[in-house]
Amino acid sequence: MVTVFLANGFEEMEALAPIDLLRRAGVKVQTAAVGTNPAMHGGKVVTGSHGVSVLCDIAAEEVCEEEMEMLVLPGGGLGTKNLNESPVVDRWLHYAAEKGIWIAAICAAPSVLGNKGLLDQKRAVAYPGFEPKGSIYAEGEFVVRDGKYITAKGAGVCLEFALELVSCLKGKAAAEKVKDEIQCRK
Repeated sequence: MVTVFLANGFEEMEALAPIDLLRRAGVKVQTAAVGTNPAMHGGKVVTGSHGVSVLCDIAAEEVCEEEMEMLVLPGGGLGTKNLNESPVVDRWLHYAAEKGIWIAAICAAPSVLGNKGLLDQKRAVAYPGFEPKGSIYAEGEFVVRDGKYITAKGAGVCLEFALELVSCLKGKAAAEKVKDEIQCRK
């Protein structure tokens, strides 16, 4: 199971493209609302940086380790700040790192991983100004995989990022199949 953590202010493309392409590849994906008001749909509604509201599958507090394959953090300035400040996200990131579970972040969100010491001496990329602390910045690259960590620069590479996530979980052939199905350029 892939868990995509969504906090108010998340970047919509960076969240929804990976969710969509992973599901097209047959991967189970759940969305988890971070830091929301429990009175609003059980704390499961988050609003992105461009006003798109999403009803998440669960509240972040309901995430469990059963079947956990990957955690995904979309960017967005405010969304990244909210993810960085969440003790629930912190707990799950450290759990995933300890257990060797995939962790992926795009745009500003790799800075969350850097702030938590998870990218020390790992190759990574991020949106300019959000370079993760401790990482070896992969200048000129847009999507980077180093061990069990995948980072990407921003919304402009969200399909490339999503296809890399598919490749990590289902293999390169599955990623190529999805790429062909959505008529992505070669």
